[in-house]
Amino acid sequence: MTLGVVLQVRDGALRVLLWERARAPDIGRWALPGGVLAPGETLEGSIRRHLSAKVDVREVAHLEQLATTADPGRAPGEWEVATAYLGLVPLGVDPGVPADTAWHPVDALPPMAFAHGPLVLAGRDRLRAKLSYSNVGFALAPATFTLAELREVYVAALGHEVSATNLKRVLLRRGVLTPTGRHRSPGPGGGRPAELFRFRRRSLEITDQFAALRPPD
Repeated sequence: MTLGVVLQVRDGALRVLLWERARAPDIGRWALPGGVLAPGETLEGSIRRHLSAKVDVREVAHLEQLATTADPGRAPGEWEVATAYLGLVPLGVDPGVPADTAWHPVDALPPMAFAHGPLVLAGRDRLRAKLSYSNVGFALAPATFTLAELREVYVAALGHEVSATNLKRVLLRRGVLTPTGRHRSPGPGGGRPAELFRFRRRSLEITDQFAALRPPD
């Protein structure tokens, strides 16, 4: 079977999409969306199908294999091999998820079914590592953004403060961002129009394999 650790920055926090089980085992607990493979189906094709059909998530900007588990205690009475995928949804995309499905903060998970809790944390840690050495922020950010808006995405995903000046310096030096030539109009409080940027590429690339965005001292 395949499982999806689908992450998105929502309401200023990194959240994961979970559905509440309505039957045993683990009734009332929360689980990752997913399901079994269809005949002749690839693993990636399977998880994309399940995300689209079961929780209406179609706009996954980045998808990668995260982990494979074969724990005989994962599902009582069964021994299943489960492959988990990490999926990232950009800020502002709002899938019409079913009533039994909700976005939960990854740092405050509800009671989880099976062994899905550690998979969520593995997805969070994989994302945080890749934010340091790759351009994967493209999969969390909207198509265009100000540097202040991008900083808020990074802060939510990393779980610690990030200097806007340092973030701008690092990402521009690596050639990850490019100006759009447009500006965001100032709000009611006035001020200077903020320059709009976009990611140069909207597919994954390694930009500095030894880099790390660390919390401030």
